[in-house]
Amino acid sequence: MRADQPLPPDLPIVDHHCHLAPSGEGVAAARRFREAGGTHLFLATQNYEPRAPRTVDDYRRQFETTAQLAHRIESELGVGVYCVLAPYPVDLVHAAASIGLAAAASLQEEALDLAVAWIRDRRAVALGEVGRPHFPVEDPALRAESERLFDAAFARARDADCPAIVHCEDLTEEGYRSLADRARRQGLRPERVVKHYARARVPPARASEIPRSYLAKREVVIDALPDDGPWFWETDFLDDSRRPGAVLDLETVPRRARWIASHRPESIERLRIPFEESIRRTYGWVPTVPPGGPRP
Repeated sequence: MRADQPLPPDLPIVDHHCHLAPSGEGVAAARRFREAGGTHLFLATQNYEPRAPRTVDDYRRQFETTAQLAHRIESELGVGVYCVLAPYPVDLVHAAASIGLAAAASLQEEALDLAVAWIRDRRAVALGEVGRPHFPVEDPALRAESERLFDAAFARARDADCPAIVHCEDLTEEGYRSLADRARRQGLRPERVVKHYARARVPPARASEIPRSYLAKREVVIDALPDDGPWFWETDFLDDSRRPGAVLDLETVPRRARWIASHRPESIERLRIPFEESIRRTYGWVPTVPPGGPRP
């Protein structure tokens, strides 16, 4: 059995996409992340109520809840938190069923504008999740409106000069090419469009410049490790008591980093790709670990 190799003390350990909820573990989950060696979280907003938002004030309260969780985690634990805000694409489906498609689409646009205002105020770092439902939508009008809003989100990310974090179905090589083309049509550079919830390695030559945020399963991170960036690791942790540990537990990213250090010590410096270099290329800055920062 190999002895653990230490991770470089200046190396941030970053989960690029997770959710936390006041009704779930919340700050306690972030504490477990820190104790496992994590230093920074990209915290994506989510609906905290039993039903999808019906008004822009519902979204405002939702974003405030995300920001309050981020503030508590930073102040109580010293973990860096970056908020990612937008109306969830699937909300359109649920809202249309109760308030009608036209009103639901208008609400999505208002919520996108609200999220952009937060980004301009530096209260969030990216627009997300945006995109389309990950399941087939049978209604042609609903499907068309979803695609229109996808473009609208990219146009707003362009104007706000921020990354867009995409929620959609699993993509083939052609799907990545189509996503890059969609971004270009809206004047958004493909390298600022992140495919969240990438479940298998996509070679850089097949990704059409789109950064991938990989689910941090062991086989996926090992496959992707030799690739140049940009790519990230994420858990998409849902903090849902009905699905404990789903999608991956919040301790997973630091555990994977420690596993690389122990079993692939020659690859330790490759960890700077998801945790530093890809963030620099996509967001324009790099998370840092202050002296004495969180590290078990």
